[in-house]
Amino acid sequence: SQPTTGVLYKEDNYIIMTTVDKEKYKCLLPLIASGNEEEEKDYKGPTPGELLEPLFKQSSCSYRIESYWTYEVCHGKHIRQYHEEKETGQKINIQEYYLGNMIMKNPLSEPEDSQELSCSCDLFLSLPQIPTKNIEGQMTPYYPVELGNGTPCSLRQNLPRSSTVMYICHPEAKHEILSVAEVTTCEYEVVILTPLLCNHPKYRFRASPVNDIFCQSLPGSPLKPHNLEQLEKQQEMLKMPFRRVKEEEMPSTKEEKFSSIHKPVAVGSHQLLTVGTTHISKLTDEQLIKEFLSGSYCFHGGVGWWKYEFCYGKYVHQYHEDKESGKTSVVVGTWSREEHIEWSRKNAARTFYLREDGTQTVRMVSHFYGNGDVCDLTDKPRQVTVKLKCKESDSPHAVTIYMLEPHSCQYILGVESPVICKILDTADEYGLLSVPS
Repeated sequence: SQPTTGVLYKEDNYIIMTTVDKEKYKCLLPLIASGNEEEEKDYKGPTPGELLEPLFKQSSCSYRIESYWTYEVCHGKHIRQYHEEKETGQKINIQEYYLGNMIMKNPLSEPEDSQELSCSCDLFLSLPQIPTKNIEGQMTPYYPVELGNGTPCSLRQNLPRSSTVMYICHPEAKHEILSVAEVTTCEYEVVILTPLLCNHPKYRFRASPVNDIFCQSLPGSPLKPHNLEQLEKQQEMLKMPFRRVKEEEMPSTKEEKFSSIHKPVAVGSHQLLTVGTTHISKLTDEQLIKEFLSGSYCFHGGVGWWKYEFCYGKYVHQYHEDKESGKTSVVVGTWSREEHIEWSRKNAARTFYLREDGTQTVRMVSHFYGNGDVCDLTDKPRQVTVKLKCKESDSPHAVTIYMLEPHSCQYILGVESPVICKILDTADEYGLLSVPS
């Protein structure tokens, strides 16, 4: 039966479909009229920039907390990426980068001038088309705001970092950050969900309309095609045993799933993970530890433009894969036991923390990897300190990798995983690890 409201069907708007078994059906097609075009054409309300103005004037900030980094978007002001680390009894160390600023503070300017936003807020209205982005499979209109003058980027001749903030209408949102992506080195895209844009018809969220096609059997043909009935029966038979196998025989599949924090968000053809948290294979713990310590099992991680490969006792690589130009790889550091031991005599290869019962346990080990590719900025080989840290997780096979660059071409690679928790206490005076006995 056809619906009595909503999409209109007309008796003369149909096609005849014939199955391979010569069964004939008259299929009525819906008359699609969205009605949105008129509303958009007649719109005389506030511009997108004016709709977002309260957000810029409130000095409000949105935050996204990830495994390592926290992202802070202070609307109309700046975007900051930072990590706070508090050592016992010491002050908090903050590692931070500004991914973009809306205004350049000029010390000579008048106080009131410094409060003005250099937001060319309605610049984009002159564009012939409103830009769209693929968000979870849906082409979604967005309002872009450009932020420049961020922290200088050593990988791009100290050019300042910059970002595009994409504001997207979402009726139930509270200006939260949906995603942060490094689209090319030191250039970022930040997607913000806000209800403020929803008052503008051109920015409203619309689900792709799906309208049913109604098919009626013609005289001499069954109500439903024979092959379709057979297929539906097969699907029903398959459903029950498949569910049983999943629940009873595969309880460990839960380990492979990302927790809700690490839910991938598909944006266009990219999978954006909140931070470089991946899941490593389900080898047995003992086998995995042996393979990791022998360097035959390598950890991969990182998000954005650069990814990282860490093979214990072998090397650290930084790489970018591109469909057209292939793989670009940089050797960040290579392992030399002698060089590491020499380095460990001047640096802390092990750090400890005190348990409640008064005993000490290893909290982190640091390893030196030198002799990387020569750096253009320093004319010296790149080098990296790898910090291996225990990180408890719901998934015993998760690894988080992040890279810092405190000095030009001198890096810190953080590697955190539950696998490391099992071997930290085997560290010798040089921080070198071995398979637990």
